[in-house]
Amino acid sequence: MVQGTVQVTHGGSSRWRRRSGEYPTLTAALAVAGDGDVLSIAPGTYRENLVLQHAVTLRGPEDGSGSVRIAPLDGVALTLRASAVVQDLHLEGQDRAAPALLVEDGSPELTDLRVSTHSAAGIEVRGPGARPLVRRCTVENPAGVGIAVLDGGGGVFEECEIVASGQAGFSVRGGGRPRLERCRIHHSTGAGIAVTGEGSDLEALGCEVYEVRGAGVQIAARAAARLTDCAVHRTTADGVTLDTDAVLTLAGCDIHDIPENAVDLRSRSVLTLSRTSVRRFGRNGLSVWDPGTRVDAESCEIHDSTGDYPAVWVSDGATASLDSCRVHDVPDALFVLDRGSAVEVTDSDLSQVRNTAVSVSDGATARLDDCRIREAGTGAWFRDHGSGGTLAGCTIDAVQTGVIVTKGADPALERCTVTSPAEAGFYVSAGGRGTFTACRVTDSSGFGFHVLDGCRTTLTRCHTERCARGGYEFPEDGPVVEECTGDGSGPRQAAQPAPGGGFAGAQTGVRTVTAARSPVAQPAAAAQASVPRPADPGDAGAAAAAARASGAVLGQLDGLVGLDSVKREVRALTDMIEVGRRRQQAGLKAASVRRHLVFTGSPGTGKTTVARLYGEILASLGVLERGHLVEVSRVDLVGEHIGSTAIRTQEAFERARGGVLFIDEAYALAPEDSGRDFGREAIDTLVKLMEDHRDAVVVIVAGYTAEMERFLTVNPGVASRFSRTIAFGDYGPGELLRIVEQQAEEHEYRLGEGTAEALLTYFTELPKGPAFGNGRTARQTFESMVERHAGRVAQLSEPSTDELTLLFPADLPTLPTPC
Repeated sequence: MVQGTVQVTHGGSSRWRRRSGEYPTLTAALAVAGDGDVLSIAPGTYRENLVLQHAVTLRGPEDGSGSVRIAPLDGVALTLRASAVVQDLHLEGQDRAAPALLVEDGSPELTDLRVSTHSAAGIEVRGPGARPLVRRCTVENPAGVGIAVLDGGGGVFEECEIVASGQAGFSVRGGGRPRLERCRIHHSTGAGIAVTGEGSDLEALGCEVYEVRGAGVQIAARAAARLTDCAVHRTTADGVTLDTDAVLTLAGCDIHDIPENAVDLRSRSVLTLSRTSVRRFGRNGLSVWDPGTRVDAESCEIHDSTGDYPAVWVSDGATASLDSCRVHDVPDALFVLDRGSAVEVTDSDLSQVRNTAVSVSDGATARLDDCRIREAGTGAWFRDHGSGGTLAGCTIDAVQTGVIVTKGADPALERCTVTSPAEAGFYVSAGGRGTFTACRVTDSSGFGFHVLDGCRTTLTRCHTERCARGGYEFPEDGPVVEECTGDGSGPRQAAQPAPGGGFAGAQTGVRTVTAARSPVAQPAAAAQASVPRPADPGDAGAAAAAARASGAVLGQLDGLVGLDSVKREVRALTDMIEVGRRRQQAGLKAASVRRHLVFTGSPGTGKTTVARLYGEILASLGVLERGHLVEVSRVDLVGEHIGSTAIRTQEAFERARGGVLFIDEAYALAPEDSGRDFGREAIDTLVKLMEDHRDAVVVIVAGYTAEMERFLTVNPGVASRFSRTIAFGDYGPGELLRIVEQQAEEHEYRLGEGTAEALLTYFTELPKGPAFGNGRTARQTFESMVERHAGRVAQLSEPSTDELTLLFPADLPTLPTPC
């Protein structure tokens, strides 16, 4: 399209000025135009860099055809430094270092513009004096930012569309303060909306952000934003992110179809939500991290998770408040963990939760007032020492277990009711504590209150009705019980109501019952009964005396085929431990030696054998009491339902007390697509046990090299507990031959002429696929040779000694056919 003409209609009344005129270029027309003049542009392409210094009107044809193109070869296509009016133009730019349209001053009105460009920004508003009104404009800029407001700029953007930006769709920084109304931002490669820097502030009303390759809305570095009646959906990263003292208010918003966290905030950020829906998210609905970070939600709904993560996650000292909210159709509703983290939930509903509605751990606290929990695996679980809080006036209905308290947690529950639990109403185990006042359990399929041995729990004015297995179950030296009552239903009532109210003998707080199966695992007493107890600590000297001397065990280690690097590692570790022991005996400080190990390598490379010898070496040095090996795998540690994994892991650890716990294929505890897999609970439990009983058990985890590298990253405490990795290389053909020779000697066979050479060829040509077992393959080869030998010699009537003992190449198994 060729360049057209420009008609200038003068708005002034001076007699010496012409009323109108035509000019061949926009530059020429602008040179004669003044405030109030109208420049009507004929269709065409104008390769000019325009600068508007006056309050003129610049317009193209009103038919919306976009037939006027301002398209310079470089630089800014249109710069505005006055309160001009620009409408019905198509702007293009090619300068990656400059915007296509730049507003530097004034309050211009930009209407029905199309900015289709490959510039640093489609529209840039820069400076405190720049306050444009932008209506019904479309910006497409695959090379950079869609619209940028910076350095104190502002303005109002109404019914604009930002599409296919190569970076952020709408960017605010350096103290910019724009307002967006009914805008659409979509198909950007960076964040849909990005606000950053102290003093930067954005207000958005009725806007939509979607189909974004990145975060939908990103607020950071002391910036602030307010979104009202906005929608954020179909992003590839988090829906909304806040970082480093960011402040955001969401009112009446809808955040949905997010593959990651719907809302994620960290580093002292503050989020206020009201009347907002968060739905169909892949990770957390609300993810809240770090001290000083806070969420306040009122009348919000969080639901329909598509992943396996808690709907609300509060950790690392953050806090959250939910008032009159609904959380439903999620794997877990609310997880709060780490000392200093706290949540307050008031008059809210948590329902249709596949696992745990409220989980409190690692010293965190939770306060729930007048809340309703229903259709969940566990209503509330206070998991460990320092974790606690209060539940007051809450109802829990149709769950597996109402409330679980474990491992020293100490919550206070008052006026809470559990109805129709499939197992127990309230369950306390593993040294859990808790105070239960005026709490009720009705229609339980298990017990009402189930408290295991060693739990210092207080029950006051509690009541049970229609509990199938009994209202109360606890050991003789059980909780303190005052004025508790029950209807006596079930096959066994732990304590019968006394005529004057409360239980008979309630003054002592002792109830005598027989231990029974808990709602989540066998009680500790039953578990211990099936576990061999280690020797008394006072017998450590006798155990050490009975153990083989370290030199003998190291001699056996040296006798193993190959494994040269492994032997060096074990000897170095053994030397460190031995010298440390001698330094202590001499009154000197001994270097701390991490004894827990990671064994990596293929199956059949001797990992289990070396682990067994390592335990014997440590026992001979007096480091371990017994030195025995307990070998387990995932199936021995991971339970089928909530709570059983921790119990199984504790039992395995107890069996290994005084020796080595060897976990083969440990990476199976954390599969890559694990989601809410219970294997993570086994890892968490194991890490804590290793810390609490660091001198009692040595833990060795083993598996393939790549998988074990991933395993060490699943829990921050895992890598710190295992500071030494020993790699077991694959055996070569010569080493496999030596293993066969050792097997033959042990079983009184000999290799005949040519058999050794045939074995070398066999092991060289044997396919080394995933099922190849290294040392195991060598042993299987020997066993197969013995079978073939037997089939051959059995045909002889009177075989000689040589015929009974010699193995020949013909006895070798046939090489498997490649697939």
